[in-house]
Amino acid sequence: MANPIEELLVVGRLLGRRLTKPRTDKPAPAATSFAADFAATDHGNAKAHTLIALPSNQPPWFDTGLEIASGDVLTILATGRTELSKMLDIWVGAGFQVWARIGENGPIFRGTRPTNTVTADKTGRLYLATSFPGEWANKDGELGSVTPPEVYNGIKGDITVGVLNWGDQDGLANWPAQGVAAQMKTAELDRRAAPYQPPEGWQYLWYLGDAEIFHKQDDGTMCCHTNKDASILQREVDFPLTPDTHIDWAWLIEQLPATIREDTLPTHDYLSVAVEFDDGQDITYHWSAELPVERVYTCPLPTWKDKETHLIVRSGPKGLKEWQQERRNLHDDYIRAIGQPKGLPTPKRIVKVWLIAVSI
Repeated sequence: MANPIEELLVVGRLLGRRLTKPRTDKPAPAATSFAADFAATDHGNAKAHTLIALPSNQPPWFDTGLEIASGDVLTILATGRTELSKMLDIWVGAGFQVWARIGENGPIFRGTRPTNTVTADKTGRLYLATSFPGEWANKDGELGSVTPPEVYNGIKGDITVGVLNWGDQDGLANWPAQGVAAQMKTAELDRRAAPYQPPEGWQYLWYLGDAEIFHKQDDGTMCCHTNKDASILQREVDFPLTPDTHIDWAWLIEQLPATIREDTLPTHDYLSVAVEFDDGQDITYHWSAELPVERVYTCPLPTWKDKETHLIVRSGPKGLKEWQQERRNLHDDYIRAIGQPKGLPTPKRIVKVWLIAVSI
């Protein structure tokens, strides 16, 4: 991690860009417009419905007041954002942020986009939550000890969620939505027409949620596109860690998610190939915008700092848009990057390989 002075300088650079460079991202449909259009729509074909201003500063969970029966089909439409730093224009969109559960315990779930349709597998009250900056401890939706409820203090957001309970017959296609609500209806029907599945043999890290970031091509290469979101795609493996254990990979990166050093909390956007060991530690190898090659740093995210270590294998724009071949000795890298700094014994096995994409 960067030291406090370095972090302050990074924030100064970000603020300078924020003040001099116009925003180029296209914001999601305004929560206020969606709320007005949802409220003005005839919901006669729905068993029940509700419109919620979901508070970003409230720790999980928020009671929607909707009673759900097992077998009910629910459509959840979310828009808006949670502001992590309005001054620096750092925010998390509703599609990444809004989670749901039925009843007082899990399983918790969210969609891969701001719109989602699910069939309830249990009976109970519907609850919603904004997750970030928290982190789930379990699939019931309890927060981890590293992220107490107080972390939500001061977080601001403008997230609006419309929920439609169709009963036992999906009625979205016949819902006479208008305005922004109609746009979100179309988006959800389009998503359902081509449902996404993760590449065979891989699964997304459950407490970050499913995503549509990685796609496996016919030739076996993995394609990645990330934009204002984050995910970790994992594959279970079982290899002994010996002095001769290496990892080899080739990658072609067209554009780095970051344009500034990635070792601070507000700039931690990156792409990486990672390895998890049987002691719960992991090394992520990434291509940095400006940190020097072989630089090692612990993750700046509070929930990850004790388990994730980053190691820079390439730096700067040279070599982008070209295939690059990498080879690392995992045994040596573990000792240097994790074992020696933390005083940990060398683990025995490698249990997972990860692909990471962060562009929040």
